[in-house]
Amino acid sequence: MTQHPFRQVDVFPGSPLGGNPVAVVLDADGVDEGAMRAFARWTNLSETTFVLPPTDPAADYRLRIFTPVDELPFAGLPTLGSAHAWAEHTGSSVVEAVQQWAAGLIRLRRTASGWSLAAPPLIRSGAASDEEVEAAAASLRIDVADVLEAEWVDNGPGWLAVRLLDAEAVLALRPDFTAMPFPVGVVGPHAAGGPADHEVRAFVPGLGVAEDPVTGSLNAGIASWFFRTGLEEESYTVRQGTALGADGRVGADDDGGTAWITGATRTVISGAVDL
Repeated sequence: MTQHPFRQVDVFPGSPLGGNPVAVVLDADGVDEGAMRAFARWTNLSETTFVLPPTDPAADYRLRIFTPVDELPFAGLPTLGSAHAWAEHTGSSVVEAVQQWAAGLIRLRRTASGWSLAAPPLIRSGAASDEEVEAAAASLRIDVADVLEAEWVDNGPGWLAVRLLDAEAVLALRPDFTAMPFPVGVVGPHAAGGPADHEVRAFVPGLGVAEDPVTGSLNAGIASWFFRTGLEEESYTVRQGTALGADGRVGADDDGGTAWITGATRTVISGAVDL
């Protein structure tokens, strides 16, 4: 076994320890895939990442992302947390960075409190079929009539986004995870003056995470949908994790037709791991 630098980063916190932690193994070249999967299973976090040298000269580093049960081609929260850990570990003061991931490159920007990412193109978009809406509604234990819209916003993990009447309806959900055929994200607006513009919940039982506290990829997909269709303009905010006792805050901004997702990042644990 070899020691590798390690950070555990709180991402999207709206208050201290209010976000979603990601485990980041740095200088991970030499760690084989079996060890990566075993460590991700052991941490039992939503995601564990491994920062590697890039194979594309345009990238600053390469990232592999694992849930407790599988590897993801893309995920937003670990992207932001890993950018934070990489910059802290290397001492980099860059304002912009480029991360290499399974499908290509993703742009990153440093912010006053954390990092922001440019939402990648959607692999699948468009309205869900009647059968897909029925399946999603059944797994959420709601009537089909309660679904205002259901849209594919898949940028890697397979998200179907369901829009409900309001934040209260989102928080009242008690899903049947055994009936959930694909990852489902749910969004509903807060009243004016609320803690954020929208409440979001993310359900991914197939990846070993029944409900994710705060989710970058889902919010990137929803933002791309909302800005493209005019459901939101220029910028909005999201609260996520409330049902789990978390306090996540996500910012979404439209910059020239590209949705940018922003969150605070803070190292909570640093040290080394033997892998």
